[in-house]
Parts: sequence; structure tokens; C-alpha cells
Amino acid sequence: MDSALSSYLLQSLRAALRAGEAILSVYRDDFGVSYKDDRSPLTAADRKSHEIIAAALSSGTLSPLPLLSEEGINIPYARRKRWKRFWLVDPLDGTKEFIKRNGEFTVNIALVEGNRPVAGVVYAPVPDAAYFAGRGMGAYSISGVRLSALFRLSPPGFEASGNDAPQGAERGEELMDSILSAANRLTASGVCVQDTGAVTVIGSRSHTGKEFSDFVGRLKTRYDSVEIVPAGSSLKFCLVAEGKADLYPRFGPTMEWDTAAGDIIVEEAGGRVIDAETHSELRYNKQDLLNPSFIAMHKEAIKWQNR
Repeated sequence: MDSALSSYLLQSLRAALRAGEAILSVYRDDFGVSYKDDRSPLTAADRKSHEIIAAALSSGTLSPLPLLSEEGINIPYARRKRWKRFWLVDPLDGTKEFIKRNGEFTVNIALVEGNRPVAGVVYAPVPDAAYFAGRGMGAYSISGVRLSALFRLSPPGFEASGNDAPQGAERGEELMDSILSAANRLTASGVCVQDTGAVTVIGSRSHTGKEFSDFVGRLKTRYDSVEIVPAGSSLKFCLVAEGKADLYPRFGPTMEWDTAAGDIIVEEAGGRVIDAETHSELRYNKQDLLNPSFIAMHKEAIKWQNR
């Protein structure tokens, strides 16, 4: 395993847990809602989570990386395009679900390199479920309680650099090995559409429309049964990665920070996230941070898509 990638992944896991704690402190209390210029909602939890993640990802002795966050400052493309590696963050994905208090919101942290995510963490504070992946290491899930315990039990210093870098790398590898041993390996095998004649589709709980309905209509001409399961935030990617759903089509607007962490988790679980029109993988750090329409799918659904 790449020791640097492992260390960055550990750093993002810890940041997500800390952010999740802050989000829950707001969630359990009365909170107000304001609105950004695009009329998307904003709460104190969004801001607190951003501040905690920004501090956590810039602290320690790992080489600091640029941060692009939904709640951060607007960074011009002329500056961003020179970045070789950076953090891409949604401090609170699913703010509408947070406001509805249905528990379906997440913290998304991705490490992007060469226009593609190479590591990602999706943490859902209410169910206390952490999903994570790194390029070439697979995708996993683990409870936040178990993950926090492993961090507490581990010796300090996995972020060490300079003369202590070899020891820090060794500590980081030991901690990551412990986490992987305790975690569940994800395999995006789906709900066996080939065997059952049925397909399970994850739909956005807050964003649906004609294109989604048309997509489902086309599926109904191929399969005996099409089940629609609504879900919020990046949990939709995680359901595909867990093999609990076959397809997650998204035709409404999303931003890069909404998808990067889920993208690498689905990919490392054996699935794909593709542009709905070109069938190519999604690209990140574009001049326009708006994503195209996309479809996340598991292994067997890839065969369906290629037919």
C-alpha cells in the first residue's frame, strides 16, 4: 500500500469523525437555516464541519494540500488548474435531509490527483457508518465507534515527517492494517439482476424529475420488476458499493464535491460511476465544477450497460 496515500486516508478519516461529532451537536439542538445565493440551504453544522475539516487536514506534519470545499472560498480555475493533488470536500452533504432530520446526510472528503479521486471517505453521523476507499486497496465500511477506538488505541505519530518519517509511516501502516482488519470489505455485486429479473434503483430523496422517470421507464421494458429506493446524500453511492442497489442514476445538478468520495468508493468496490451521455468516467477539478448527469452501477449492471 502507498504509505503516503494511507497516511492521507487516515487523516481524512479522523477529520470526518471530528466533523461528524460537531454536526450531531447541532443536529440535536434547535438550529436556524439561512440560504446561499443559489437558494441552497446553509446551517451552523455546514460551517462548523467545514472549519473542523479544514483545520484537521492542514494540521499535523503531512505535507499540506490545497482544499476545495463547498463552504470554502471560491478559488479561480487559473489557480486550481496547477494543483496536482488536493482535497475536495463537502462538509455536510444532504443539508436538506439534515433539516428534515431524517439522518440521511454525510461528510464527504476526497483526495484528488490527476483529475480523479484516489481516496475517499463518506461518513454518516446518525447511523455512525464510515465508508472509505483508496486507489488499489479496495473499499470498506466500519462503524465510527470502532474507528474512533482504533485511533485512540494507536500510538501517536502516523503523520510524522522529516527524520521521523520512517517511524511515522510504519505507525500509519500498522493503524491502517488494524482498521482494514476490523472493517467490512465492500463488493458492488448488486442485487443479482441477472438471476431475479428485478433491478433496484436508488433515487434522490430530494431531487427527481422527468429524466429519472424516463430512465426507470426504459428499465421496466427490460426487467420484470424495478424497485425504487429513495435515499439522501452520498449514501446512495454507498448502497451501490455495498451491493444493496444496482443503479444510482442522477440527472439533476451536482457538484464535484458531491461525488468524488462516493466515486472512488464505488470504483474500488468493483463498480463504476460514468457520464450518462459519454459513458466515460467523471473528471474532477474542471473549470466548471458542475458534474454531468451520471450513473453509478455495480459489476453486473456494467454488463447491462454494455449490452
